[in-house]
Amino acid sequence: MDEKLTLFIAVTAVAVVLQMLILLGIYLAVRKLSARMEALADRVEDATNTLQVRVLPVIDNVKSIQQDVKAFVETARPKVDLVLDNLSYISTTARGSVERIDTTVNDAVDRMRLQVIRGDEMLTRTMDRIEETTEQVQRSVLSPVRRVSGIVQAISIGVGSYLDQQKRRRNGGPSDEMFI
Repeated sequence: MDEKLTLFIAVTAVAVVLQMLILLGIYLAVRKLSARMEALADRVEDATNTLQVRVLPVIDNVKSIQQDVKAFVETARPKVDLVLDNLSYISTTARGSVERIDTTVNDAVDRMRLQVIRGDEMLTRTMDRIEETTEQVQRSVLSPVRRVSGIVQAISIGVGSYLDQQKRRRNGGPSDEMFI
């Protein structure tokens, strides 16, 4: 009986340690993936910032060029109107493109953060389950083992006491009848 119990406890301990190693591996993989995603988000954000730094001055330059062109427009109004319409369209398109890129990058960063949060929640739930499993193992294994141990001790003490009394009677020791 003791060998089976010892074997069961050993197998349970190995399973718990194996679960711990698996969870550690999952944690390390999620952490590594999170670091990669953060690095990717930083690179995308840097690229967006570089693009904004290059495009926004161009847009500002377009405004100053627009004022210079107004003077020229008065002499060649029809052709300049066409050029101004084209420049306005380009400016609007460039600004819209920059805003779309910024929105896309922000969306990617938000999604990445959501995935990191999901991974963290998953890891937390897993750790909670491990704790619950440990508590259940303690309740379902250790509590009955303690009870059985108490019963075995009680039986052992009772048998020992009984055998002691038998020995005393055989050796001519005092018996219970002599103590009246």
